[in-house]
Parts: sequence; structure tokens; C-alpha cells
Amino acid sequence: MIPIEDFFRNSDTNGYQISPDGLHISFMAPYEDRMNIFVRSVDDAGNLGEMKQLTYETERSVGGYLWADNERLLFVKDTGGDENYQLYGVCVDGTDERAYTNFPGVRTSIIDELEDIRDEVIIGLNQRNPEVFDPYRLNLATGELTMLAENPGNYMGWMTDHEGKLRMATAVVDGVNTQLLYRDHEEEEFRPILTTNFKEEVNICLFTPDNLHVWAISNLHRDKAALVLIDPRTGEELEVLYENDRYDVTTLSYSRKRKQLLGAFCSGHREPIRHYFDEEAAQERERIQAHFPQQRVGAMGSDKSERKKLLYVGGDRTRGSYYFYNLDTDTVTHLADAAPWLSADDMVEMHAVTYTTSDGLTIEGYLSLPKGAKLVTSSAQSDSTSALSSCSTDKIDAALPTAIEQLSLADNHAPLPLVVNPHGGPWARDSWGFSSEVQFLCSRGYAVFQMNFRGSTGYGREFLESSYKQWGLKMQDDITEGVQHLVNQGIADPKRIAIYGGSYGGYAALAGACFTPQLYRCAIDYVGVSNLFTFMQTIPPYWRPMLEMMYEQVGHPEEDEAQLAATSPALHADKIVCPLFVAQGANDPRVNKAESDQMVEALRQRGVEVEYMVKDNEGHGFANQENRFDFYRAMERFLEKHLKSVG
Repeated sequence: MIPIEDFFRNSDTNGYQISPDGLHISFMAPYEDRMNIFVRSVDDAGNLGEMKQLTYETERSVGGYLWADNERLLFVKDTGGDENYQLYGVCVDGTDERAYTNFPGVRTSIIDELEDIRDEVIIGLNQRNPEVFDPYRLNLATGELTMLAENPGNYMGWMTDHEGKLRMATAVVDGVNTQLLYRDHEEEEFRPILTTNFKEEVNICLFTPDNLHVWAISNLHRDKAALVLIDPRTGEELEVLYENDRYDVTTLSYSRKRKQLLGAFCSGHREPIRHYFDEEAAQERERIQAHFPQQRVGAMGSDKSERKKLLYVGGDRTRGSYYFYNLDTDTVTHLADAAPWLSADDMVEMHAVTYTTSDGLTIEGYLSLPKGAKLVTSSAQSDSTSALSSCSTDKIDAALPTAIEQLSLADNHAPLPLVVNPHGGPWARDSWGFSSEVQFLCSRGYAVFQMNFRGSTGYGREFLESSYKQWGLKMQDDITEGVQHLVNQGIADPKRIAIYGGSYGGYAALAGACFTPQLYRCAIDYVGVSNLFTFMQTIPPYWRPMLEMMYEQVGHPEEDEAQLAATSPALHADKIVCPLFVAQGANDPRVNKAESDQMVEALRQRGVEVEYMVKDNEGHGFANQENRFDFYRAMERFLEKHLKSVG
């Protein structure tokens, strides 16, 4: 059996980036069980020089980093998981480490890296008012901060043009409306150009090369978000550049060197959907993919010339590998594997599946089975090889008969113990690929079921809005009905089903145990919401301008009091009869520790078995390696006791 630590230990290396001049590669690697920044020189062939460690963090891993220029890197870190990230810098030779925003209780965000302006970046700080962020120009040489504008109290985002000038902003007005603001130059006041309801998305991505128009991802007057061209002076949509009839456009690709829009992308069920406007970019993609047939390849960045690139190559059965690619010679050089101690042969497939809800929605999800269990379609012979593993990954979305109603276990295999794993957010999504949690659970003999219930992102406005005020209701029904499909097909053993999730997934786990107690044998809540009233009273201060939107999305504590009371698991602890395991970070800024405390107390007063793990040096999820080990060891024991051994 593969040790738990092999699934959840820090990666050997990750977070690869290349310096603007292409002479150095940076990456994250462990130092005293914390992820820190290292650099190595690199030549045109991808040969690496001696490794140099730049940071020596031992309390928590570095939270993220970037190249400011060829000589200096910037990185952020927080304190005990409080998410108040502070900005630091260090030179490529390891010298001159300095703190730029070492302000206790203040959160720093990067607005613009200013790639073409030496020694300067634009950052956001909520130092003046914890609820909003003001933009500052930071001089990296001197540390001087210059405020560029004072947030009037409702600006939620800022955008610069290609010269690093602050030209656009987004604001919340009337609590639930979103406003785009624009100015021709920095000496001018911002003026509103477009006001929409928060349900309508006009996400400004980038100015065109001439700084006259902007590219945006918008679902205004349409269901699926499309890539459009907008006149920022008027807010008028000038042209639809790309839209997909199944999925929202999520990102665009742009060449700073050639000043050319390259492509638009959607997150598909199994593979990304790529649409190219630029033939050179499309051909480049084909050349790179040819080196890695039937593998997923992602670009991690390039140098300023855009000839030297870093690639991530992975799939569902490996944590991935990193490569250096020279476009001029069309050669790839292997740099490192993220987890060389895990063999793909020991891992299992993640099957892309769908099912239909009772009210007609199609839900995309993912089903992973333990070793030895195979899926077949209803028309296949039990000893045949499942079509689920025979298609190339670039064709799989179109080729696979993936409806759960068409699937069963091969060779009359007995129904499997199942861990149901709804994602957090809830306005986020699960994607196909490697998951340490999934592989760990499958290695212990459990099937794992993940689903993009209504409200999951990327499926259009109607699908998203169908989740509003449906916590514990239709959103939970989507989870329940998916599980019932697996039971009906003989895939899941109805007597051995657990539900586990984090954040909103933790809420869903509690709601499942509370409102469908007959379905689940046990439940695991990881930093999850238990009381919808107290949850909205303890959100981070910088979420408060969005509180009216949250009332529209989740429910108003007064106008929807009866509904929120009916769907808050902590207020219905008497309905939970299955064993529960709760894990919580003491410093969680999003889901306050009180959410877990009140749930645990309510159940213990009734004599329901509750295991409660609190980590005093963690926030919204466990980042420190030793805490992850403790959590998953406890999860293994809990499931072994309450799920696997049940007859």
C-alpha cells in the first residue's frame, strides 16, 4: 500500500517560471518541509546550472512569486493562514531580501507587474480601509509607495493599459450592480461607462495594443460568456470574437512581443477547448503537442523573446512533469517531475461522466474507481475493455458514451464503497486531472465521485443563476441524485457511502448528513460552513462591499430567514445520526472557526460521535505538510472504521 505521505508530501518541485531574459529558471522546492524559491541558470538547450536557494521560509510556504525583472523576484507570504499576504523581494543571487509591505493585518495584491518598466509594480493595499484596496505604484529600488487613486469605498478592481497607466476600474453600486469606469489618462477622474446587474459579467481582460479598445469576456445579453471587443469610452460592444455553445470563454492568450491576440479558451469536460485567431500560435501549439501525444500540455510562461518556454505535462495519473522548450530548434528538455516517487502505473483513471437531474439539467462529473474495478458501457460485454480508457485525450469529449445511466461495473464486480466529494466555492468547478485526494482514496479501496452541480462555473449564466438561494436545496439535490444514479447502476454500495468536502463542499457534506441522513454512512467536513447566518456575519472585511450580492446568491438573513434557518445544518443537528469528522484552521478568514465549533458542540450534546481536528497555525485549508499528514491519517482511520468495514 502506498504511504499516505507519498500522496500529500510537498512536490519535489513546482511553480516553474523563466526570467524575462531567458537566462534563469525559478521554481519552488521543499526546504524544512516548506516550499521556497530556488533558481538555476539555463542555456538554449535547456541545460541547467547550479541551484541557488533564494528564500528560507520555515513557518509557512511561500504563497506565490513572480519575476519583477531579470535581477529581482517578488514573493508573498501570510501569517498562519490569515491570507493577509505581504510582499517581499529578493535578488537572483540571493542578496537584498527586503519587505515591501510588511504591514500587520494588511493584504497585498498585484495589479500590474509593469513588465516594461524597470523597478516598478502596481499593487493594491487595504491599509487605509480594510474593506477596500487602494492602488499604489511601488518603487522596488527605494521601497517608496505612491498612491495612484483613493478608493471611494466601492471599487473592487483596477486595470492598467500597456503603458502601465491606471485607466479602468470596476465598482459595486447599489449593493448588487456592477459598474465599469474609465478615464483617458491618469489626470482625469474615472467616469462610469456601463452598469450591469452582478449576474451579468463584463470582465475586462486587456487593452488592445493601441490602448484604444479593450478585450473582455462578457455574458451580457447572452447565456455563455464570449470574448468581445469593447469601446471603453462608451462601454459599447463592438464585435464578438469567439463564443462556444457549451461553455463560457474563460481566458485569452496575447503576445506582448508581437502585440497580437492569439486565442480564446474554455474549460471543457475533459480537455481545454482552444480557439486560435493566430495561425502561428496554432502551429506552435501543434508542434509542442506532437512531443507529448495523448498527454495534457500547458504553457507555464516564456521569456520576453517568446522563444524559450516552460511546459507542464500531465494527466489524471501523474502529478506532472516540467519541460523547457526552445521554439527555434523545436526541442524539449525534461527539467523535473513533481512527484517522482509516484508511479503512474499505480494510479487510477479519472473518468469523465454525466448525468441528468430530475429537473432536466445535465451535470458533468468525474468518477474514479479503485484498482481492479472497471467500467463498461451497458452495451459492452463484461469482459471487454471499457471505451473509457481507449480514446485519445484530444477526442475524448466527443467520443465517450459517458452518461452514468450507461455505465456499470465489469465482471459483475460487487458495488463499491463510495466517497462523494463535492467541490468548494461553490462558484468554482472540478476539472479532469490528477488529484492527490482522489488517488489516495482509490488506493484505499474507495470509489470517488465528484460533480459540477448547478452553480459550478464555466457552464453559462442560466446554469450559474439556477444555484442562487439554493444552498441545501437544488444544489444539494444535484449531489444526491448523482449518488442515486451510481447506486441504481450497481456502481456504489448503498450501505457504504460517505460524503466529504472542503469549504462549500464541507457545507454540502453537513447538509448531506443532515437532510438526507439515510444516504450517508458517515461525513467529513473540512473548513465548511454550518450556519448561514453566522457565516455571513464573519466574512473577511474586503468581502463586505459584496455582502448584498451574497444575500442575492445565498439568502438574506431577514427576508429569507425561514429558508436560511431551514438549510443551516448547525440548526438541525438533531437530524444528523451518522459519525462526523470535522477539521478546521483556527485562523480561517473565510469560514470562521465558530462555524465548526457550533456544529461540533450541537452534535456532542446529542451524543453523536464527532472527531474534531483544529490546527492553530492554519487558515482556510491546511497548507503545512505535517498538518496535511495528520488530517489524511485521521481521514483514513475514520473511513476505515465507519465505511469500509460495514456489511
